[in-house]
Amino acid sequence: MVEGHTRRRSRLQNHWSCSLYTLATTLLGFAVLFLMLQSFMTRQLDAKGCGMSYMRPYFSHYSDFDTEHTRFASKYSLYLYREGGIDEDLRVKGVPVLFIPGNAGSYKQVRPLASEAADYYHNILRHDVDAGRAGKRPLDFFSVDFNEDITAFHGQTLLDQAEYLNDAISFILSLYHTPARSVRDSDLPDPTSVILVGHSMGGIVARTMLIMPNYQSNSINTIITLSAPHARPPVSFDGDIVRTYKGINDYWRHAYSQKWAIDNPLWHVTLISIAGGGLDTVVPSDYASLASLVPETHGFTVFTSSIPNVWTGMDHLAITWCHQVRKSIVRALYDVIDVSRPTQTLPRAERMRGFKRWFLTGLEDVAEKTLPHKEPKTLLTLEDNNAIMAQGEKLVLRRLRRSKQKPKAYLLPVPPQGAPGGKKFTLLTNEKLDSPGEHGSIEVLFCSVFPLQAGQSATLFSMNMDLSGDSSGSTRLACKNAASDVIALPASTRQSTFAFITDEKPFSYLQYDLEDLAEHQFVAVVDKAHEQSSGWVMAEFSATSNSVIPVNMGLQRLLTTGLSLRLPARRPLVTDIKLPALHSSLLAYSLHVGKQACDMGEVFAPLLRQYITDVHESKFFVNVKDANINLHGIAPYMPPSFLAKHPSNGLSLQIWSDPTCDSTIEVTLKVDLYGSLGKLWMRYRLVFAAFPLLVVALVLRQQFRVYDETAIFMSFAEGLNECLRSSLPFAFAALTFLSIALAGTRHQTAKSTQHWLLNARSSNGTNPFDYTNNELLLGSEDTFFWFLVPLFGVMCIGICVAVNYVALAVTYVLAMLYSALRSSTLQNSDGRRTPTAFAVTSTRQRVITTCILLSLVSTVIPYHFAYMVLCIVQIATCVRGFRLANDSRLDTNYNFYHYAHSILILMIWILPINLPVLVVWVRNLAVHWLTPFSSHHNILSIMPFILLVETLSTGRMVPRVQSHFRLFTNVLLFSIAAYAAIYGITYAYVLHHLANILCAWLVAIHFDTSSLSVQQINTMLQTIDPDSKVKKRP
Repeated sequence: MVEGHTRRRSRLQNHWSCSLYTLATTLLGFAVLFLMLQSFMTRQLDAKGCGMSYMRPYFSHYSDFDTEHTRFASKYSLYLYREGGIDEDLRVKGVPVLFIPGNAGSYKQVRPLASEAADYYHNILRHDVDAGRAGKRPLDFFSVDFNEDITAFHGQTLLDQAEYLNDAISFILSLYHTPARSVRDSDLPDPTSVILVGHSMGGIVARTMLIMPNYQSNSINTIITLSAPHARPPVSFDGDIVRTYKGINDYWRHAYSQKWAIDNPLWHVTLISIAGGGLDTVVPSDYASLASLVPETHGFTVFTSSIPNVWTGMDHLAITWCHQVRKSIVRALYDVIDVSRPTQTLPRAERMRGFKRWFLTGLEDVAEKTLPHKEPKTLLTLEDNNAIMAQGEKLVLRRLRRSKQKPKAYLLPVPPQGAPGGKKFTLLTNEKLDSPGEHGSIEVLFCSVFPLQAGQSATLFSMNMDLSGDSSGSTRLACKNAASDVIALPASTRQSTFAFITDEKPFSYLQYDLEDLAEHQFVAVVDKAHEQSSGWVMAEFSATSNSVIPVNMGLQRLLTTGLSLRLPARRPLVTDIKLPALHSSLLAYSLHVGKQACDMGEVFAPLLRQYITDVHESKFFVNVKDANINLHGIAPYMPPSFLAKHPSNGLSLQIWSDPTCDSTIEVTLKVDLYGSLGKLWMRYRLVFAAFPLLVVALVLRQQFRVYDETAIFMSFAEGLNECLRSSLPFAFAALTFLSIALAGTRHQTAKSTQHWLLNARSSNGTNPFDYTNNELLLGSEDTFFWFLVPLFGVMCIGICVAVNYVALAVTYVLAMLYSALRSSTLQNSDGRRTPTAFAVTSTRQRVITTCILLSLVSTVIPYHFAYMVLCIVQIATCVRGFRLANDSRLDTNYNFYHYAHSILILMIWILPINLPVLVVWVRNLAVHWLTPFSSHHNILSIMPFILLVETLSTGRMVPRVQSHFRLFTNVLLFSIAAYAAIYGITYAYVLHHLANILCAWLVAIHFDTSSLSVQQINTMLQTIDPDSKVKKRP
């Protein structure tokens, strides 16, 4: 029995202990982690297609925007951009636009946008008389130098920037009121608002400005953000940033949930969020979604791959300089400005219409058609014998201008309203559609027999197109030109490679529902080519029932069998395959489109559009054969859509294919499991900061339980071995069942409250919906992903094992170095350790040091700096404890070392939560700003850590708790483990405070008030004076 007890004692004290079960779990965890990172870096990657932008920048610093205007003048600066060689006049002259850089961003990032704006106005708009009459003037781009402040990690910095920017807007608007600093027509009103363009966290700062006390009412009505994480903070390590986000988002949701416009302070504000997509590896593009914040009447989210003539994703920084994107943004801004109005912009509805025209594909349901709102402006005269195509017949012109005769019109009759199958008109051509008065190759008109009304004269038409020749009989049609509704699609030929390559001009596409053509009788496609060309046209009326293919296949079946479809030989020009079950951003797919046989040769190669409607994300694949399909659909931790109005419609695949080939096309879709594994990294990076705390807390719980029972404080490695055979499997099993229950509850709640929400808004218009539903555990609404809990659990166990052994190795190396530097060795008389023998300073000195550190925390330094110092002190304590235990071989010394080492492991896992704010503080010092750090000075957030680390530095072992109070230790550690798993990702900053509470409890155990009186403490402090001899540490 004695031998068995000795073996067990030896095993518990072995700090390098590693069971086969632990080794296997560690190897499996690192294998999965390696595959995930490998997949993230090599699989399902979007192609990069950004063009470089060039500029000639000149910045003017407003030194007079000083402390009289803002309290942050010594830290931040305001600049005006001018383009060299084009506009070097430093007086303001147009519409103010303020660029807000993001996290650690530079004010110089305004250069691409401002340069393009100057070029476009100088070369195009200033020569356009109509543009001048419409109120188009230059854009005055201002930018702010935040000294590359880090806003993503620090909520107070975000609020400081918002306050400064509101002061900057007041200053900018005052420039337009000062004759010496502005050049504007005297009849134009002074500006009252500024357009904001924010990159990354700059977009969040822009939204924060509207809730600040110094916000000037109606000074902001248009905000465009680039890769901005609107829905949730990118990291949750700082409590201020989490609370600030909640305050901002609650304010915006509350404002837009008001029943009456007069109660909505954001009624005139439009917000456009542009996301880069999968290439953005800094912030998940899922977070750029506005679906939970803003109704479609006031804003939307769009991905750069959807924007016409951009058609490519981009990374976090490229979105600020990408040539294609800056062109679209600048043209959209010029489209919505009007200097004849004090706001300098068009009314909200017109602004939204302009933004949709420039940023959306035009294929979305929310895209607005201009045709129904137009008046007929073209009179088309045809011969009486002009052929009208049969109802339902396709128009196919494989070559334009086949004869040398006059232009020829092809008439397609519009089906009667209410036609079965839900008809729609589609037209596709590789030529540009002519607007009225242009002389290109093709023009498309929607016509009715003239006169529409009795007494209407032909002189009412601005265009007269007479194709009747010398014919005595003629037919006159009153027509509307469709060029304003044209949708640009990337050209797709057998030579095409990527959608963003512009070697060929884009295709022109028209699409109308039959209801949009209610007042028309014919579609006239006019071939106006002057010579035979390679241009082609295809047009038809098709039934929706034939062009839309719903696939009611569940995700489980798709995983096992995949999807295989064969598009019929006689099919419409465009086919829409709808897959409502595929809506998760965690899964990626592989698509294959077979080649169709075509005797006459394909007019164009198949063109694929992958899209979802939750956010406006479209991706185009030209000359498609094989394609990687990944999407930003329903993502973890994302709040539900605004007022829960729009359930996900899932993934859709839209295929344009040549219908004249009269052959089938095979389409197959399979889940890419390896590619899907990489999608977990961007959505679940914070798991690796939270889940390890679950493991550490359960190991500590096991260590204290055994210590209280046996007086042996086992090593962390052995504690992990035992937990892997007991508590950890049960913990992850329980969390797995909890994730399934939470996902099922969320799904049922969303379905049952969807209709109720639309009718249950209270009289004051408040929105009762809970937007925090997806914040728990892994944040998923889908029970399918139950396996992620054990998967991440295995990875985090492996990481914990690795961190433990790295800490042991560092301790061992430092102990060896320490021994090498000291020539003396342990004497027999020093073999037994007492608390004073381990101490290096007197108690009074340590009390003074602690008080000084706490006073610094309360005034100058954040408590995160003190925490870093404590981690270093704790490493030193572990080194001394390790050396003493190895030299003395006493159980008490081994107990102390294992205890100190376990506390160090806990502190190491809390350290990442504290580092970001510490980085912000160091950055503030680097810019020589003497104003004290304005947050994180609560001494209670660090005092227990200080007291515990100071106590351990004396070599004092925690006493055993044999009373019922040991249950409190057990429950406290279990609670920390549960919180880390359930709330740790969304509220990671709380983990520091929970560990702080644990330290306070351990300090209380160290100084049990039942056995330590005030008189004893006073005696201890007074008897140990500076002259007292203290035994040297071994």
